Amino acid sequence: MEQVQIPTVSRPKPLQLNDTRVFVVNEDNIDAFIEEFKAVYGEVAYVALSMQDYENLALNIAELKRYINQQTEIIVYYEKAVTDEPKEENAQDGTGSQPSE
Repeated sequence: MEQVQIPTVSRPKPLQLNDTRVFVVNEDNIDAFIEEFKAVYGEVAYVALSMQDYENLALNIAELKRYINQQTEIIVYYEKAVTDEPKEENAQDGTGSQPSE
């Protein structure tokens, strides 16, 4: 049986993520934070997360990382499966097994 050669595709370029800053603000430091933030960055905009939502965000990122790592393992498995050289056939019986002594 002839083995079908499946061309492998190059992998995507690595991620180039942008830095993201997270500021923790509470009732005690909000006035000082707003003053300092405006001085450094200009306008202030708010995005609020509850502690539970922040935890869920962190868990979701961990889940995405796990999924990507498992997908990478699957891709590597199939790349190896289609690129490995087939074993040499035994010239005497064509089975690919080693001759017995």
